[in-house]
Amino acid sequence: TTRKTSTHIIVTVSDNGKGIPTERLAHIFEPFYTTKAPGRGTGLGLSVSHRIIKQHGGSIQVDSQVGTGSVFTVTLPIN
Repeated sequence: TTRKTSTHIIVTVSDNGKGIPTERLAHIFEPFYTTKAPGRGTGLGLSVSHRIIKQHGGSIQVDSQVGTGSVFTVTLPIN
């Protein structure tokens, strides 16, 4: 979903997947952090996304429940 406030654009992406265990949440934006098997990912996707969003003055947050899914919220300033 997307919405606009007077100062920000907010984009929310959610899924009903496996979710992210609490002990992994603290690491998901770290470069090269991955839980995938070797050769299946570099662990750069969320790290690069986080950096781009921060460079544009925004933020990205995640809420996840194992067995329920995850919700990522990106907030970007309008300016």
